[in-house]
Formats: sequence, C-alpha cells, structure tokens
Amino acid sequence: MSNTNVNKQHRGPGGGPGGVAMVGEKAKNFKASSAKLLNALKPFKWSIIFSLIFAILSSVLTVIAPSILGEITNMAQDAVASGTSVPLNKVLEIGVILVAMYVLAFLFNTTQNFMMTTTAQKLSKQMRTDITEKINRLPLNYFDRTSFGDLLSRVTNDVDTVSQSISTSLISMVTSFITLIGITVMMFIVSWQLALITIIIIPLSLIVMGIIIKSSQKYFKQQVETLGTVNGHIEEMYSAHNIVRAFNGEKRSQEQFNTHNKALYTSTFKSQFLSGLMMPLLGFIGDLGYIGIAVVGGILVLQGVIGLGTITSFVIYSRQYNQPLRQIGSITNTLQSTVAAAERVFEFLEEPEEAPETVTRTLTNVQGNVTFEHVSFGYTKNKEIIHDFSFEVKAGEKVAIVGPTGAGKTTLVNLLMRFYELNKGAIYIDGINITDVSRGNLRECFGMVLQDTWLFEGTLLENLKFARPEATMEEIIEAAKASNTYHLIKSQSGGFDMLITEDTNLSAGEKQLLTITRAMVENAPMLILDEATSSVDTRTEQLIQDAMDRLTQGRTSFVIAHRLSTIKNADKIIVMKDGNIVETGNHESLLKQNGVYAQLYQSQFSKEATTEAV
Repeated sequence: MSNTNVNKQHRGPGGGPGGVAMVGEKAKNFKASSAKLLNALKPFKWSIIFSLIFAILSSVLTVIAPSILGEITNMAQDAVASGTSVPLNKVLEIGVILVAMYVLAFLFNTTQNFMMTTTAQKLSKQMRTDITEKINRLPLNYFDRTSFGDLLSRVTNDVDTVSQSISTSLISMVTSFITLIGITVMMFIVSWQLALITIIIIPLSLIVMGIIIKSSQKYFKQQVETLGTVNGHIEEMYSAHNIVRAFNGEKRSQEQFNTHNKALYTSTFKSQFLSGLMMPLLGFIGDLGYIGIAVVGGILVLQGVIGLGTITSFVIYSRQYNQPLRQIGSITNTLQSTVAAAERVFEFLEEPEEAPETVTRTLTNVQGNVTFEHVSFGYTKNKEIIHDFSFEVKAGEKVAIVGPTGAGKTTLVNLLMRFYELNKGAIYIDGINITDVSRGNLRECFGMVLQDTWLFEGTLLENLKFARPEATMEEIIEAAKASNTYHLIKSQSGGFDMLITEDTNLSAGEKQLLTITRAMVENAPMLILDEATSSVDTRTEQLIQDAMDRLTQGRTSFVIAHRLSTIKNADKIIVMKDGNIVETGNHESLLKQNGVYAQLYQSQFSKEATTEAV
C-alpha cells in the first residue's frame, strides 16, 4: 500500500543532509556477522547438507574423469608403439563410463543448484518477513533518525545481495576447495613431477588474490555506502517533488544527485575493476602453468617416464585447477559485500524495540476519563520537553491544546497513544495505567484525524474501512453523510469503488473530510484531532469543523489547533508553553484572564480581520 500523502518523510534528531543516514559498509565484524548469517541458515541445514553432498559427488566425478580419459590416449599410444590395433571394445567401454560420469556430475550439480536456489529464496523471504515484522515493533524515534531510503535499501538491495550470494557462492566455495584438493591428489597420483609444476602457481595466485582483495575492500565499503545515499536522496526528492519545484530546488537536487551518483560510480568502478583483474591475472598465471606442463611433460614423454595420455590428463587437470582458484578469488570478493549486506540486515533486526509490554489489564467499555499525573518526557535524555505535566479530562469532554510551535502539543498526544514511553509519571484511562494494557488495546480506543491526510492506494471503500474492516455499508454511508462527504463520494467516478492513487484528483480538504469519515466509521470512544483544518480554505474549514463537531459529540476529544477560532466551543482549553501548562479554562474565561491565550487569539483575530479587509 502506498501513501498518497506527499509529505512522507518523518524527520527528527539525527537526520543527515537530505535525511540520509550513512548506511552499509564493509562488515565491521566479519566473523560475528558471518556467524549470524550461518545461524540464519540453520532452518535450511538439511537442504544445504544434501546440496553439499551432491556438489561433492559432482566434483569427485569431474576430478576422476580426466585420469580415465588419459587411459584412452595411453592405450592408443601403446598400440601405435607396438604396431597392434587399438582395442576398440575397451575404448568404447571407457567412453561409456566417461559419459555416465559426466551425466551423473551434471545431474548432481543441477540438483544442488536447484536446492540452493530454493534455500536462498526462502532465506530472502524470511529476512523480508522479519524486517517487516520488526518495523511494527520499532519505536517511533528509530524512524526519526533513519532515512526511509536506507530502510528500503536494507529490504531490497541488501537482502537480494545475501540471497544471490547464498544461491551461487556458498556451495561454490566449498566445491572449489574440494575440487582443488581432489585435483591435487589425482595429479600426484598420475605424475608427481608435473604436479609440482602445477602446485608452484598456488603461492603466486594467493599473493595476487591477497593484493587485489586488500585493495578492493575499501571500495566495496564505499559502494554500499553511496548506494544507500543515492537511494535515500531519490526517495526523498521524488516523494517531495512538489516542494522541490515550488522552491526552485531542481538544480540543487540534481547537483546533489550528481555528487552522490558520481561517488557511487567511482566506488563501483574501482571495486569492480580491481575485482575484475582477478580472473585475467589468475588466467595468466594458469597459462604459465600450461607452458611448464607442456615443456616438462614433453621431456618426460621423450624419456619414457610418462605416457602421452598423462600429459592429456594434466592439461585438463591444470585447466580444472585454475577454475577453482578463480572461483575462490571471485567468491572471496563476493563474500565481502555479502557479509556487509547481511550485517546491515542483522543490525536492523537487532535495533532496540518498543519497551516490553506487561499486560495486566484490558480497556473495555471505555468511558473516556483521562488523567495525566506528573508526566515528564524528552526525545533525548538531556533535553526534556514535557515537565511535570498533570491534568484531568472527564469523559465526554472536548479538550483543546494550544500554544506556540514547539510547546509540546503533539508530543502530549504521542505520549497518550504510547508512541513514546514516559520518562516519569503516568497516564490513566478510566483509572487504568496505560502501561498496564497492550498498545493495540490502547490505540483501538482512539480515532485519529491528523494534519497529514494519509490515504493508501486502494479503493475509497477500503480506505474508509481501514480501522474497522467489519463495518457495514449502512454504517459507512451514515458516517459519510455525517461528515459531509457523501455527496463528494457519489460525485466521483466509481463512487465508493473509486481507486485512490497518487494521481487521484482530490484536494487537501476533500482528503481531510475522508479521513474524518474514516474516524467516524471506526467509532472509537475517544478522539485525537491534530491540526485537522490547518491547510484548507474557509469554506472547506467550515465543512470540516461541522463534521468534527459531530464526530466529537459524546466522545472524549483532544484537539490540537493553531486556528483558535475552531476551538471556541471546547469544554477545556490547555495553553502550553515550553512543555508546561501556563493556562487552563474555556474560551471566555481565558480571554478574561488576558494572558497568553488572549494574546494568541487577538493576534490571530487581527490578522484575519486584516486579511478579510484586503
């Protein structure tokens, strides 16, 4: 489901330029992250074990086959030397055995590839499921300090990197070592002299691999970092493209993107170029081995020490010997980015979750009595926003919360909903401490209408039933009429079945009326209205205000408003400043006090009067 609200980014402390946090890198702890990845593979251990068995069988057959092939060449050489005919029956028998061996090797290899691909996709599915479930358990302060682009990069790029590596590299690494050992043993069995020539290339190959791996590590780190930065920048710029255009920020946005993209290009080019040198260099070293085998092997054949078939076998072995070396070099590079990607996934899965719930009570038949008792809170330990806040709301009262920006109005509501946990104090609903009930039970007691009109991609009916899927059509129509949206809905193409997308032609006020309808359909015993009329015209404001009055009737309601004219009929008005209550009362009594509220109201009234006069 996609959010049709343009303002998708939630920023708070810790957001970097453009809201992009520094992300992925080469594994900070390769050993620990590798252990975690292996632990994540435990549920699939039997599939991996059988894949290893099939891979080993395939490797063994592939290693043995060249020595048998050499026998055919030796038989032909001996027949020529002795002047006898080649024993075709024996050659045919060996040929059938070879074909059978290669067919079995192919079947074993295909089976293990299928099993590992299946395992990798299951792991990928499990990781994405774990990430999605984790998102629902994270406190809001995580999203305050984390870019959405970074999170999406973990769900997509990092999980894909792990999945692809598991399906292609894990078994290849094991079989490469097995093949390398098997070929080494077979070569010494066939001819220890030629085996020594082939073995000489190993130290040289390892030195080359070590140099390339060490040189490319830092660029792999930069590549993953800059990829997350690019993702974050693109996601943020596209989600707020209207704002970017309104402030003529296209050029700056493009310049930022070009900078990030150039950094990604540079790091990717260098990492891929250096890792790409691995195969050609190892191939060159392997070719030197071929030359050595040809020269020394020819001398040994002339001396009668070995047969021509032995050289044939050794050429094949030498080619096979280089292949696992190349694979090990390539896989080593791949494993760096794989473990780094896995580490980023595990870091996210290990993020501190919301405080554990100790559910001892359940909110049922809620009346709506709310008590704030010596509440203190700060988003960071060193900066307290709410200071020793105490207040009591009786069931059915409409309470307005007003004050300058940063006074703590929305924070107070976030605490009431347990989006954040209190530093001190307690909040009670009908005498029950909200920490004694589950967050789900608490939140189902509230309907919310926010300044940001959140509608997801789907039909209008699905949006209205979002909080209460079991609502009947009659209840939805009644709510639409009460919220002044029935005519709006019927006038749309498709009516209740109209598809809501990002391109849906609905004004901010119309969307707000629909969110009020959704709250009416939910029919929760308490309400939170946060700046619900802040961005609409006067006519639409009147419609919204009328709908809100009906919505709040008989319900305990908390209304956050900057437009003080909209909360004149509130039973209680809380005036906040710097996290403290400075005044309380109704509209008339606060005006008589001639304090902060009166100044705010008169300031707004004079501005509105001036605007109307103009």
